[in-house]
Amino acid sequence: MNTENIKAQMRKGILEFCILSLICKKEMYVSELIDGLKNGELNVVEGTLYPLLNRLKNSKFLSYRWEESASGPPRKYYKITDEGKLFLTELQNTWYELTQSVKKITQNSH
Repeated sequence: MNTENIKAQMRKGILEFCILSLICKKEMYVSELIDGLKNGELNVVEGTLYPLLNRLKNSKFLSYRWEESASGPPRKYYKITDEGKLFLTELQNTWYELTQSVKKITQNSH
């Protein structure tokens, strides 16, 4: 069994949760998001991030605005919506419950 594939699938499953958590702290553009994810040791490329951001925007969990940049083209800043905050709270609760369950099951397995 390929553990790298399993790790990738697990990371993909929590990426939206991590993205919303970062954007909830402040409006961010893609490079900032990538840096925030890297700081948490989740390495993600733009090609992975854009479809997720688009899906979150289409679900009304994120909105965005354009801002001129002194160092290049305009930047798209993403902001969490009220619906996004509610969804993030649900994800946080689910994550807590899931981690507690996994901890109970696995803590005596070795």
